[in-house]
Amino acid sequence: MLLRQVLRRGLQSFCHRLGLCVSRHPVFFLTVPAVLTITFGLSALNRFQPEGDLERLVAPSHSLAKIERSLASSLFPLDQSKSQLYSDLHTPGRYGRVILLSPPGDNILLQAEGILQTHRAVLEMKVNHKGYNYTFSHLCVLRNQDKKCVLDDIISVLEDLRQAAVSNKTTARVQVRYPNTKLKDGRNSFIGHQLGGVVEVPNSKDQRVKSARAIQITYYLQTYGSATQDLIGEKWENEFCKLMRKLQEEHQDLQLYSLASFSLWRDFHKTSILARSKVLVSLVLILTTATLSSSMKDCLRSKPFLGLLGVLTVCISLVTAAGIFFITDGKYNSTLLGIPFFAMGHGTKGVFELLSGWRRTRENLPFKDRVADAYSDVMVTYTMTSSLYLITFGMGASPFTNIEAVKVFCQNMCVSILLNYFYIFSFFGSCLVFAGQLEQNRYHSIFCCKIPSAEYLDRKPVWFQTVMSDGHQQTSHHETNPYQHHFIQHFLREHYNEWITNIYVKPFVVILYLIYASFSFMGCLQISDRADIINLLASDSPSVSYAMVQQKYFSNYSPVIGFYVYEPLEYWNSSVQEDLRRLCSGFTAVSWVEQYYQFLKVSNISANNKSDFISVLQSSFLKKPEFQHFRNDIIFSKAGDENNIIASRLYLVARTSRDKQKEVIEVLEKLRPLSLSKSIRFIVFNPSFVFMDHYGLSVTVPVLIAGFGVLLVLILTFFLVIHPLGNFWLILSVTSIELGVLGLMTLWNVDMDCISILCLIYTLNFAIDHCAPLLYTFVLATEHTRTQCIKSSLQEHGTAILQNITSFLIGLVPLLFVPSNLTFTLFKCLLLTGGCTLLHCFVILPVFLTFFPPSKKHHKKKKRAKRKEREEIECIEIQENPDHVTTV
Repeated sequence: MLLRQVLRRGLQSFCHRLGLCVSRHPVFFLTVPAVLTITFGLSALNRFQPEGDLERLVAPSHSLAKIERSLASSLFPLDQSKSQLYSDLHTPGRYGRVILLSPPGDNILLQAEGILQTHRAVLEMKVNHKGYNYTFSHLCVLRNQDKKCVLDDIISVLEDLRQAAVSNKTTARVQVRYPNTKLKDGRNSFIGHQLGGVVEVPNSKDQRVKSARAIQITYYLQTYGSATQDLIGEKWENEFCKLMRKLQEEHQDLQLYSLASFSLWRDFHKTSILARSKVLVSLVLILTTATLSSSMKDCLRSKPFLGLLGVLTVCISLVTAAGIFFITDGKYNSTLLGIPFFAMGHGTKGVFELLSGWRRTRENLPFKDRVADAYSDVMVTYTMTSSLYLITFGMGASPFTNIEAVKVFCQNMCVSILLNYFYIFSFFGSCLVFAGQLEQNRYHSIFCCKIPSAEYLDRKPVWFQTVMSDGHQQTSHHETNPYQHHFIQHFLREHYNEWITNIYVKPFVVILYLIYASFSFMGCLQISDRADIINLLASDSPSVSYAMVQQKYFSNYSPVIGFYVYEPLEYWNSSVQEDLRRLCSGFTAVSWVEQYYQFLKVSNISANNKSDFISVLQSSFLKKPEFQHFRNDIIFSKAGDENNIIASRLYLVARTSRDKQKEVIEVLEKLRPLSLSKSIRFIVFNPSFVFMDHYGLSVTVPVLIAGFGVLLVLILTFFLVIHPLGNFWLILSVTSIELGVLGLMTLWNVDMDCISILCLIYTLNFAIDHCAPLLYTFVLATEHTRTQCIKSSLQEHGTAILQNITSFLIGLVPLLFVPSNLTFTLFKCLLLTGGCTLLHCFVILPVFLTFFPPSKKHHKKKKRAKRKEREEIECIEIQENPDHVTTV
């Protein structure tokens, strides 16, 4: 205990000296931050650059899927096989994709001619580059067998339907099956991702299609790795999207939804553009709230400009942090939109606490000593909470964090908190010094003119007295602190403190907390790791519209999973064939192995040894037109006169429901272990796996961060709190708030993505920011009862807490009007953070602390002992000097 007292007094002494230094050199501490802001702010404007690689940002930096992609690409180049490896939103390289949707009740297969006209318009579309016109045929991915453009097989089906219509045949003559259909050239093709909203013919054994609502067509562009090719591809994609918008106006009978490779990136950054004006409105609201909440009727002690300057202090520290970020070659992304709100919530807390600390100082002291006393009172706790911000977000910025967006955000947050702390004690401290000097010299807090004497005011009109009154009429000789007239302070002291500690209110608070804990626990049991990149996009963007339609009509089947056998395998062996069948069971397989086995069976050919198997495969099977495309799926090697199959690939598609992403993750988690345990060595890959690997981590990362944070709270506060139960209460309060936010945001349909993870880390710090001063004051209070102690704590810190949380919550309101999923998530999480913290600080803790330890009886005994000792000393003095009694 002695060590804790010494350390605490040492920190208070240091902060006192810091306050004296600032109060003696206010111009210096005002000028240095201003110069830094101007310098770094200008550099931020010159070096601003957005992040262009969405995969680098939101996909795990180190994942098994990236290793699998490298291995798969080394065997079969992904650029040549991306048409087979269908992925919903994460197709690699350049491409254009369109969904054509018919009205409800219509059959889109009957509109084959209109769809083919749209298709021909895409093929004939031209883009100009340096005087040359490029069409799709110049840019497309080519097939190896005939060097023609790779096109979706649904085009061939539509051609057959159109020819049937032209020749006056019924479309029933052209039998379309789902998901596998037979094409005109004899090939079996999987069209599960190209035909959507399918209704099958009742009791049809061969799965014939009766009608369909949607068709999806993808146009794949070649990627050679050159900047020129990429530029031409980007131009083609832009023209493709413009063409789709134009065709939508011409074809009222069809709805067209387009997507290109740049669409996700464009709609991700669109959030920042949409949020610019709303962030400014949010700043104005916070400025207004801070100014009004810092005002009083007393024109001498009112500090509206200090509330205003406090918010501006946080703003200029953020400008400086942004300049440092861009100078160090940082690239902006929309997730950084949360930093101003995170930093504002912490920075304004320090501002309002310093204002409260100033009000608690004695007015008869010189203003420099009052500033030093305010620093000694406030900056110890504020230093501790700022350190916790740095530590928790520093852990998020460490190499252990696997998501680049989280890492970049945490790095920026650490710089912002550090500068925030520096600007609060320097820039805002200087403003406090000047305001204190004006107060000591009796200048008006708004007009900065001398306040007239009471006699002069009595001769003036009422409005003049109201504007220029310094509170001398309201202050009685019993009141030693004129700041008690602040409206929040008055409300807490006269009304709220008595009400919340009333014995009849306490049972209802306990019931309220049980309800809160029940809902939180229920939400924690339903945590969803179904994070989706759509949650980071502008909600009214084309990408989101496309994804919604795609999810509705094309969710029957998972993305095409590449099944790569990367070692030589005895395919002719019956046991190997059985293992392959077992692995592929439950999937719709697009497999050369399965087709080859059927070919051997139909042709009545025996291939039970290696030489026969490979000989028939090369000389007969792969030369037939309907099987020629399987040449791209087998890698042969020749050793002397003997041919070997060193690697091959199959394609697997799983049947899924509307919750496709969760089911695909489950399929991935089941297949990967089998690749290690089975005799067949294989890998599975789809481009979307690169983005899915982080979903499991999304749940564990915030829990680990919170756990480490709680331990750090315990370690840091052990030396700063005199009573160990203060640590215990702080940990309980923070845990309750953290779990409450986690559970309630799950019930509010917030998925675990990088934004919600960052908000959970912030919740931990925000809760400590507001609960710690309240609990420390309660533990150190020396009143007779717990009720009196909690009243004293609320009276001392309640004003700053209420000011800060109110400003914080009001500043969130404009986020509601930004049409973006990212800002919706940010709003929900931060609203829950502020609401749960407010509930604990003003409802739960004031009640629970009145009937749980620490006890205050020992303080009462000490005061009685001191009073008794004082009375005994007085009696002894009277006995020794009886003449004094006679004189009295």
